[in-house]
Amino acid sequence: MKTIGISEFKAGCIQLLKDVQRTREPLVVTHRGRPLARIEPVPEVERKVLGSLRHMGEIRADLLAVDFTDEWEMCQE
Repeated sequence: MKTIGISEFKAGCIQLLKDVQRTREPLVVTHRGRPLARIEPVPEVERKVLGSLRHMGEIRADLLAVDFTDEWEMCQE
């Protein structure tokens, strides 16, 4: 695990954060030799693929065969 002083971190903050993301190695920032903060990469999230949840539900009726004409006529009045 890499350790860096707060002054050096402040001077190169953006590049150091990009390095943590790229190398996946945590970084400890110190102040006067004492650990102040630990910077870790965010875990990568697997992207969902369209249709990946298709087995999670069940259709129990024919949704296209439902007749809503009575409800529609009631709304028109």
